[in-house]
Amino acid sequence: MPVARNLRVLNVGGGGSRDLPVHFKGWDQDLLDIDPSVKPDIVCDAKLMTKLPRNKYDAVFCSHNLEHFYKHEVPAVLAGFQHVLKPPGFAQIAVPDMPSLFEALARGRDIDDIWYVSGGGPISFHDVIYGWGAQVKQGNVYYAHKTGFTEKSITKALRAAKFVSVYTAVDSANLHAYAFKGRPTKAALQRLGI
Repeated sequence: MPVARNLRVLNVGGGGSRDLPVHFKGWDQDLLDIDPSVKPDIVCDAKLMTKLPRNKYDAVFCSHNLEHFYKHEVPAVLAGFQHVLKPPGFAQIAVPDMPSLFEALARGRDIDDIWYVSGGGPISFHDVIYGWGAQVKQGNVYYAHKTGFTEKSITKALRAAKFVSVYTAVDSANLHAYAFKGRPTKAALQRLGI
């Protein structure tokens, strides 16, 4: 895969992590987070991203952050994505897949069972529904979960935010969405594995 040149990605709500998927190799990254203790490049509530410069980024990466907003706040966050993205840009979003979670619980798993292990440690079903308990218990309320998504609901939210092309996929625990400001090229879709 060729290395990108002069491309910029905004990592929204990454906490202290600057880890990005391999297709962002060679991109310049700015980390945006509300928590100054994680030393982000931009300290900002994602609901207020429309105050940032317009059309600055080629992509927005948002992994396990969108569920930290109330449902009525999600449109403001997505409007911020639109605002900072250049016209051919895209947003790559990962959130917990709520249907998979509830199906596992309906099959007999307990809310306190571990659903998967993340880079930060074990994640229980309770953590996915209500927020990462280990962090919330320490008083870090930024980790509380306030909403959830299905493929249908995230697609609807992204289309309401005026993204032209939306693609979704589910793995064992996560719902992935790719939302483009315009029609993506075949090459762009191939690079992202869509």
